[in-house]
Amino acid sequence: MASPIVSVILPFFNAEATLAKAILSIRQQTLPDWELIAFDDGSIDASRTIAERFAREDSRIRVLGERHVGIVEALRRGCDAAHSPYLARMDADDIAAPERLEKQLALLESDPEMAVCGTLVRIVGEMMGSGRRRYEKWINSLFNPEDIVRELFVECPLPHPTFFIRRSAYDHIGGYQGQDWPEDHDLLMRIWLAGYQIGKVPEILLDWTDASTRLSMSDPRYSEAAFRAIKRYYLFESYLKNRPIFHQWGAGEVGKRWLREWNDRRPFAVVDIHPRKIGRKIHGCRIIPPDHLPPPGSTFIVIAVGSPGAREDIRAWLNPKGYIETKDYLFLA
Repeated sequence: MASPIVSVILPFFNAEATLAKAILSIRQQTLPDWELIAFDDGSIDASRTIAERFAREDSRIRVLGERHVGIVEALRRGCDAAHSPYLARMDADDIAAPERLEKQLALLESDPEMAVCGTLVRIVGEMMGSGRRRYEKWINSLFNPEDIVRELFVECPLPHPTFFIRRSAYDHIGGYQGQDWPEDHDLLMRIWLAGYQIGKVPEILLDWTDASTRLSMSDPRYSEAAFRAIKRYYLFESYLKNRPIFHQWGAGEVGKRWLREWNDRRPFAVVDIHPRKIGRKIHGCRIIPPDHLPPPGSTFIVIAVGSPGAREDIRAWLNPKGYIETKDYLFLA
């Protein structure tokens, strides 16, 4: 029998309350040519029983796993078991819109240079507040490849459970890898470094559950320090790789965290607009005003400022002077 066109990888761990709805949303896809690999990461509740019941009802569903191996290994084993030309992610507490797989497949098949795409999301769950609404608005504002790359070092611009990846590209970059930082952001960074395009279907095609029990709320691999670590690593693999001199913009609370963690390669100087900081040193770096920056092309500026409206103000200062975003400067927060 021919392989399906897309393999949906769904790892689960003690998800008896939500798993049935997640699987049912895949069974209701308008694209019928799929397989679902439900990987049991050592559940001790009724999750496996639920998954196996669906597998008995639908031959497109396979249940793998048994002992607890962790999310990265569960994803790796699930992807290794798949034989389709496309891999799609799904979480056990999310619900996919019926057209999700069909529309993501159409986007990748329309652009051979695009290796991965996501979708817009509706964040639901117990933790919704003004902060999560701002995050939802931000992540849903990014769907053009240029916008996604521009924001790649701010946060992961594609929600992980919406990933839809060419298998050939996944294999080329070595798949999921266990590091001390988020596995989804790491995978996306390596796809970008390999020269592939990243896109997003500009429609809400997933209800993304945000709960206090999510791994990202408790595991140190998803802490702020871990996000800074992955950004530093890939900065030196990309924008700062052949640049001996770079500057940091921002000596506030966000900027100070970056200054403490630069290690051997550090900014030549730090830009800030507060008069009381100019001329001082913070964590060994001299503070300068914006007009002391070298001209475009002679440095690269990493911007670590978290205050509302700061991005617009900084762009308004840099752009008229000839600095180009992603060529001469990049936002990290």
